Amino acid sequence: MKFATKVIHAGIEPDPSTGAIMTPIYQTSTYVQDAPGKHKGYEYARTQNPTRTVLENNVAALENGKYGIAFSSGLAAMDTILKLLRTGDEVISTNDLYGGSYRLATTVYERFGIKVHYVDMNDSAQLKAAINERTRLIWIETPTNPMMNIIDIKKITKKYNNDDIIICVDNTFASPYLQNPLDLGADIAMHSATKYINGHSDVIMGLAVTNNEFIAQHLKYLQNAAGAVPGPQDCFLALRGIKTLHLRVERSCQNAQKMANWLNKHKKVSKVYYPGLKSHSGHSIAKRQMKDFGGMVSFDLVNNKYSVAKKVLSNTHLFALAESLGGVESLIGHPASMTHASIPKKERMKVGLTDSLIRLSVGVEDYDDLREDLAAALAKI
Repeated sequence: MKFATKVIHAGIEPDPSTGAIMTPIYQTSTYVQDAPGKHKGYEYARTQNPTRTVLENNVAALENGKYGIAFSSGLAAMDTILKLLRTGDEVISTNDLYGGSYRLATTVYERFGIKVHYVDMNDSAQLKAAINERTRLIWIETPTNPMMNIIDIKKITKKYNNDDIIICVDNTFASPYLQNPLDLGADIAMHSATKYINGHSDVIMGLAVTNNEFIAQHLKYLQNAAGAVPGPQDCFLALRGIKTLHLRVERSCQNAQKMANWLNKHKKVSKVYYPGLKSHSGHSIAKRQMKDFGGMVSFDLVNNKYSVAKKVLSNTHLFALAESLGGVESLIGHPASMTHASIPKKERMKVGLTDSLIRLSVGVEDYDDLREDLAAALAKI
C-alpha cells in the first residue's frame, strides 16, 4: 500500500455498528463488562480507547512499524521513552534540539541520575568519545530545530544499534511522509503530532512507533501507568489531519524551497538554513534519507541584533508570530526567546542559534503572497 493510500485506509475500517466511514469519537471513560475480566477488549479509557487504537494503528503503518503508542503531547512521548532508563544510565543527544526536549532531559531527568551528553552527531569522533558502557539511549533529531542540521540516521544506527542501546529519532520536522527512521535502523520514531501529523493547529499530541515488541510492551505499560494519554476528540482530529498529510507536506516543501532560494539571495539575510539548498552541509544526506526537504526554514540577518529581528517578527501579516509549526498556516518565530528560551545562551551560541535567528514554518498558502509578506517585513529594517 502506497503512502497516499495508507493515510486514508491503513488501520481504518468503517464503524461496524453503523457503517460510519469516519472513526467515531468514543467519548467514554469506562466500558461495561459481561463478567469480571470478560469484556470486548476495552476496560478503562486511560488504558485503551477505540478512537485512539485506530490512530495508533494508522500512524504505525505510516512509519512502517508494528506498534504505535499515543500520548498527550510530544514531550509526554519523550518523557515516557526516557522512563525506559534507570539511574546511572546515560543519553547521547543531538546538541541542536528543541528547547523543551533539552529542558526535560536536563532539568528533570538529570536530577534522577540520568546523564545527558550533547554532541555534534555529524562529528564521528565526538560521538564515539561520548559513547561508553553506561550509554542506553541515543536521541537523534533530524532535521534539527532550529538550525536545520541533517544527521545521517543509517550511519549511526549501523554502528551503534545493539541490545544495550536504544536509538530514537524525533521525526517531527520531517513527518512520516518525508522520512521513516525505522527503515533506517532506528528503534523508535517519535513525533510531536501537534505539528505536521495533525496539521491544523488544534491538537496537542505525541506519538511513538516501534517494531520492537519489548520496547512496545514497556511503552504501553508506562502509557497506562503514568496516564499521559490523549483524549478521543484529539485522536479523531489527528486522524482527520492525517488524511491530507501528504498533500499538505508536499505543498509546504514546495513553498519552503522557493522561500529559501529567495532568502538566500536577499541582501539583508546573512545565512539561510534549509537542507534543500545545495550549499547546505547536509544536503546530500537529506536527499538520500528524505523524500523532500521539509517546510521549515531558518535564517539570520546581516545586522544580527535582536532589535533588528524584532522589527521583522512584528511586521508580518500572513506569517503569524507564534510558537509551534507544521500547520496549514505559515508561522514565524524567534527561537532564542520562544521555543529555545530554556537553553542557556552560551549553549545556543555554540550551535549558531543567535539572537537574530528567525524560524519559519512555511504553510500551504500561495507562495507569492508569503514572499510579499516577508519582503515587506524585511523592508522595515
